[in-house]
Amino acid sequence: MGPSNEEIIHGLADNLPFGVWVARAPGGEFVYANATFAEIMGMTARGDVAVGEYAEPYGIYDRRGRLYPEDRMPFVQALKAGREVVVDDIVIHRHDGRKVYIRATARPVFNGKAISHVVVAFIDISREVAAEAARRETESRLRVGQRMESLGNLAGGIAHDFNNLLAVVKALASALHATETDPDRRSDLETIDEATRRAADLTRSLLRFAGGQTPGARSVDLSLVVRRTAWLLERSLDRRITITVDTAPTAWVSGDETQMEQVVMNLTLNARDAMEGDGEIVLLTYEDGDEVVLEVADTGPGLDEALRERIFEPYFTSKQKSSNRGTGLGLSIVHGIVTSHGGRIEVKGRPGGGSRFIVFFPAAHVGGSGETPVPKDAAAPDYQGTGIALIVDDETPVRRAAERLLTGLGFEVLAAAGGREALRLFARHGRSIRFVLLDVTMPDMDGKETLIALRAAGLEAPVVITTGYSLGTRALPLLDAGAKAFLPKPFGRAELVEVLAEHLPMAEA
Repeated sequence: MGPSNEEIIHGLADNLPFGVWVARAPGGEFVYANATFAEIMGMTARGDVAVGEYAEPYGIYDRRGRLYPEDRMPFVQALKAGREVVVDDIVIHRHDGRKVYIRATARPVFNGKAISHVVVAFIDISREVAAEAARRETESRLRVGQRMESLGNLAGGIAHDFNNLLAVVKALASALHATETDPDRRSDLETIDEATRRAADLTRSLLRFAGGQTPGARSVDLSLVVRRTAWLLERSLDRRITITVDTAPTAWVSGDETQMEQVVMNLTLNARDAMEGDGEIVLLTYEDGDEVVLEVADTGPGLDEALRERIFEPYFTSKQKSSNRGTGLGLSIVHGIVTSHGGRIEVKGRPGGGSRFIVFFPAAHVGGSGETPVPKDAAAPDYQGTGIALIVDDETPVRRAAERLLTGLGFEVLAAAGGREALRLFARHGRSIRFVLLDVTMPDMDGKETLIALRAAGLEAPVVITTGYSLGTRALPLLDAGAKAFLPKPFGRAELVEVLAEHLPMAEA
């Protein structure tokens, strides 16, 4: 004799791709559950619970990790509404530790006009939730990337324009200082020079955020940088904060060691600021395929999604009332340095609270080539130039300030507002021109076009390029095209003399 109809129905129900749970109305006493329900929940249905006591026995939570409110349970909602309801914010915390995201569809069963039972179908939507979270994460990264690119361009432009203004102040103050004999006035001019130096440091920070600093290509052991920075900070941070270091024996990356130290330092100080008291900072380095990873984690309150999207913006800070608020540029500088090194940075939460900043750098082989020469620390003591110096810059105040410096050094100065005018001046003065100071960014002909045209016209004198931007994609092509040196704005007499002494010695002047 074959199975009964009831046995067939139960067999089919147990093989449904969704869980089924049935309870009596209005008390919610358990009636039936299929096998798929037990697979999803990680437990069989319980007959000892009813309305008002579902959450804890079944491990029913919301997506924020709180016990699900009993008055929002699917059974209760369908009973109140008298129609089908769908609830998709339930997370089952199973006894085996697994979390299952479910969508519950509850439908009342009527006996006449009264509801006799409620049937609830459970579907495991964990993959769907994970896919949606991944999509949101991708969109968030895209938005952050687009915003950071826009802010980087803005910051780079502001820094360039600001450096042009500082160039005028620093050059004129330097020129006046060279001829001033009154001690008080010399002191005032030194104060102006120091102020422009500090302002230039700020613009360099903005340029790092903009990704405009091109790092020197040398091999750097990031693990050693982390250990050295941690050793230093352990002696300066609040003793209530513990620094834990777990680094790979070596972790080689290609880049600028000073900027790497700044990344580690700024991320560690940011972690300190996040805690405001007792806590732990964890510094890790390890290799992951072709990448070297730096992690800096803290035990602070963590960051919500809105803060994570804006945390790298310059002058944005979540520490409005913190005693360690700082300038607001620390993480912006980190982002610029990481990007300029071909890396990326992610911000995630930490189990138990806190944040993790995860930095990925391309791994490098030991002994990378192409190291950038280290500039001399001291300027040449004195310098006397002869002949004609040609200044090419579209900014009139900058031209006049540079002319004042070069005139004070003994040069006869010609000034051009752009490349075309520079070519006309060269056509008239030719080989009498001994030195060219050339701006990189100009409207009619840019620096590279001007340099190539002057060389084609027969210029043999050394060309030094200058710009309010850092040595990046705008300036490097001019060095490749034959420029002798890079002189960043703002510069004063000492910096100019150092370049001249190297590329146009007095014995040849």
